[in-house]
Amino acid sequence: IPENQVRKLEATENTIRPSAMAAAAAEQQQFYLLLGNLLSPDNVVRKQAEETYENIPGQSKITFLLQAIRNTTAAEEARQMAAVLLRRLLSSAFDEVYPTLPSDVQTAIKSELLMIIQMETQSSMRKKICDIAAELARNLIDEDGNNQWPEGLKFLFDSVSSQNVGLREAALHIFWNFPGIFGNQQQHYLDVIKRMLVQCMQDQEHPSIRTLSARATAAFILANEHNVALFKHFADLLPGFLQAVNDSCYQNDDSVLKSLVEIADTVPKYLRPHLEATLQLSLKLCGDTSLNNMQRQLALEVIVTLSETAAAMLRKHTNIVAQTIPQMLAMMVDLEEDEDWANADELEDDDFDSNAVAGESALDRMACGLGGKLVLPMIKEHIMQMLQNPDWKYRHAGLMALSAIGEGCHQQMEGILNEIVNFVLLFLQDPHPRVRYAACNAVGQMATDFAPGFQKKFHEKVIAALLQTMEDQGNQRVQAHAAAALINFTEDCPKKGTKLVLEQVVTSIASVADTAEEKFVPYYDLFMPSLKHIVENAVQKELRLLRGKTIECISLIGLAVGKEKFMQDASDVMQLLLKTQTDFNDMEDDDPQISYMISAWARMCKILGKEFQQYLPVVMGPLMKTASIKPEVALLDTQDMENMSDDDGWEFVNLGDQQSFGIKTAGLEEKSTACQMLVCYAKELKEGFVEYTEQVVKLMVPLLKFYFHDEMKRVRVAAAESMPLLLECARVRGPEYLTQMWHFMCDALIKAIGTEPDSDVLSEIMHSFAKCIEVMGDGCLNNEHFEELGGILKAKLEEHFKNQELRQVKRQDEDYDEQVEESLQDEDDNDVYILTKVSDILHSIFSSYKEKVLPWFEQLLPLIVNLICPHRPWPDRQWGLCIFDDIIEHCSPSSFKYAEYFLRPMLQYVCDNSPEVRQAAAYGLGVMAQYGGDNYRPFCTEALPLLVRVIQSADSKTKENVNATENCISAVGKIMKFKPDCVNVEEILPHWLSWLPLHEDKEEAVQTFSYLCDLIESNHPIVLGPNNTNLPKIFSIIAEGEMHEAIKHEDPCAKRLANVVRQVQTSGGLWTECIAQLSPEQQAAIQELLNSA
Repeated sequence: IPENQVRKLEATENTIRPSAMAAAAAEQQQFYLLLGNLLSPDNVVRKQAEETYENIPGQSKITFLLQAIRNTTAAEEARQMAAVLLRRLLSSAFDEVYPTLPSDVQTAIKSELLMIIQMETQSSMRKKICDIAAELARNLIDEDGNNQWPEGLKFLFDSVSSQNVGLREAALHIFWNFPGIFGNQQQHYLDVIKRMLVQCMQDQEHPSIRTLSARATAAFILANEHNVALFKHFADLLPGFLQAVNDSCYQNDDSVLKSLVEIADTVPKYLRPHLEATLQLSLKLCGDTSLNNMQRQLALEVIVTLSETAAAMLRKHTNIVAQTIPQMLAMMVDLEEDEDWANADELEDDDFDSNAVAGESALDRMACGLGGKLVLPMIKEHIMQMLQNPDWKYRHAGLMALSAIGEGCHQQMEGILNEIVNFVLLFLQDPHPRVRYAACNAVGQMATDFAPGFQKKFHEKVIAALLQTMEDQGNQRVQAHAAAALINFTEDCPKKGTKLVLEQVVTSIASVADTAEEKFVPYYDLFMPSLKHIVENAVQKELRLLRGKTIECISLIGLAVGKEKFMQDASDVMQLLLKTQTDFNDMEDDDPQISYMISAWARMCKILGKEFQQYLPVVMGPLMKTASIKPEVALLDTQDMENMSDDDGWEFVNLGDQQSFGIKTAGLEEKSTACQMLVCYAKELKEGFVEYTEQVVKLMVPLLKFYFHDEMKRVRVAAAESMPLLLECARVRGPEYLTQMWHFMCDALIKAIGTEPDSDVLSEIMHSFAKCIEVMGDGCLNNEHFEELGGILKAKLEEHFKNQELRQVKRQDEDYDEQVEESLQDEDDNDVYILTKVSDILHSIFSSYKEKVLPWFEQLLPLIVNLICPHRPWPDRQWGLCIFDDIIEHCSPSSFKYAEYFLRPMLQYVCDNSPEVRQAAAYGLGVMAQYGGDNYRPFCTEALPLLVRVIQSADSKTKENVNATENCISAVGKIMKFKPDCVNVEEILPHWLSWLPLHEDKEEAVQTFSYLCDLIESNHPIVLGPNNTNLPKIFSIIAEGEMHEAIKHEDPCAKRLANVVRQVQTSGGLWTECIAQLSPEQQAAIQELLNSA
């Protein structure tokens, strides 16, 4: 390397003074010491070295690091460390450091790197330097896709066809690490790239080149996952790729196999032209016992992943599926004998790398992916044979397999559940304890998969069999598992026993109490003393989990039996909890009692209601501390990840481009529970929680952006749910405090609606936002809010239509089948659910702002009109109509200016095939009569015969039609009440009376009853009939309404009805006649009304 070029990286005075050169050499020497300290096992030394390193300016870091990498005489560890640090620097701080370097220094770095790669002789070091080059290349592609490092590309082309194997490896490694290196020139070079990869894949002399080129091919395909044309162009690389998968596995390298799993996961369509070969290879590797377990499991993972990502494609290869099932079952038989298994008092985690666990999980996923219609017939015979095998391992595997397929084969197994249950219960008597354990497992799993029918049909035999199993004194593991499976619990439960059995027993009691609710009262006194005894005495460290579960159990029982029964123990329990709480500050962060305590407090709050407020000062400190846990997060590249094992409690999300996001999951579950409990307090205590609203809102608002882990979904949901509840709590502080709080949350909520990626969470956020607007009312949104919200809602509606089109395209796909249709239906349901939330938000805005919000709404108008077009699916038409219903109800008379868009469809849809659409249309016609103003009069006249036609159709009162019909009856009532001159009231009234009462739609029931009261109170002759002969009929209408709880007793309408009855009561003979014509139930209902209203 020319001396002057090296020197460019040093400070410029080096060339002036020899003493400066000596100083630089001394600094470099110090830097080697620093690198050594960064690798030190001593924490203090290492931390200090990290601080020193952080404080070195960026340009000097690069100088020192390159010097260390270049120096082949330096210690190997120090050079490797320097390479890792330089790559990290380019990865995490490129924009801060690189652009500030003088351009000659930038040029020197680029040529220096390529030079070092060519000089390096040590393979693992060369890889690390290639990683630096790839990182630099990644950052030197500008926004338009131009590669700012043409020499780097030239180096790739020269090296890949070089005679030197090390250089060929280097080129492939760089391309694997950064397949986007060609930038916007990729299409131009596509044939060259393909030729390079094919040539390397055929290199018979150097297995490492074949392996690397296969991995690079996979990386390139994955980097272009949406480019279907490229898949076709590169399809003929697949046979070579599969050959490399095979060869590398037998050289104990599973990296190419892992790439195949990634392809199956992300771009399964790429495999289609050679799917049969891919599946055959995976099947062969999976069945080859000479390979290690990890490789066999990865091979199985290819097939299982395809059953999830390309189920329809895989279902065409039933022969492969049929051969894969015995492979999975064979893995499940791969169990160790273990002398101490039966009485281990600590449950060690099942060995997650074991074949048995992998086989079971694969079977579960495959059954869910491909569906029971295909899987059950294939597996049934195998399981039956296994259950008859004299070797316990086969019987164990057969029962575990039965547990695993329950979810996926749900429909198909339901029909034969009786035989399955009878058969499984026999194995609770099996001579081998681990088979009995597996039988408990199968029963417990079926109780979950087939609830609640399973409990109803089989409770007697299942409870008897499990109770007997719980007597299995010599085998605690089996006892404990039987207790876990015993959901419907009985009083004959064993009271003594080891910790493991007790933990399961306590959990079982809790689950029974939770399910049985008030039916648990007779057993309360049996259990409560023992449970309190455990909480008082189980204070040793190893009993913490037992104590936590017992605290949970007590609070669940309290909730189940209700305040009255629980009050006798409430103060004792509160004292016990308070005592635990005071020790709370001394608890270790991972103490399992913490999350149980937090949930127990919230249940106590539900039981005690307002009386709980006095305990808040004790409870809120630790609760806020837990809710405020900040998980450790890190952005890592693939290289760093290899040094971090999953055992450290880290989980990773792959962000592509060789980068992953890591999160330490410890404490997340507790955080999520704590947030849900805060929601519970705000809901239960209302104004009693006002002291804490400010700190809780400051905690919750930022949590709307808490992504990256499943547990965090629950945190975001809790954050959203808390917002309207906190506003309710804060009301007592007056409008100013309330408005301040709303300002703090409003922007964040709107932003979250725009950015939330998960549809379940999104629907909660939208629902909460609508609730907040209802609490805050007119004036709570400013112009910017409206503008942003309008854009977001418009985008949601456009996305709704786009998704429908995409689903139509999938229905034309060559792999389309009924199972694909099922998953498309699920997507559709999700989309419709979001549509209902768009409707909620618009409802809250219309009801708060009335007609002044209509100009803003006009940007959405064409989309809402599109929803109610005749060719759209019924949920679209239903919700489109609901939005127009709201406009008529809250924005009339101005609503009439949109009548040209919705009136004709509304009249037409009253007679639609879909009951949901009929209901929305009928409701609209009702509010049109009630609120619509004079412009709507002729349409009320036109609507009436249409409504009557629906009410009088033969099946109008069936379960699916009754709600729509009741809305039609209510609409007829509203037309007579509010637009009486548009119709012939005298003629319609007798019919209308014969249709009463309404009892399914409670809101419309109140409307019809209050109109009935108007008519009776004004002594309407048609309603009362000549000489009051209609009164018995009216009494039966009122009695039926009361029996169906159509009207709440606190509603003013209930008082009016009671007064009508009382008036008749005073006129002896008439009263006797009315009552005589009622059934005993109806008479009791009339009495109930008189007593309570």
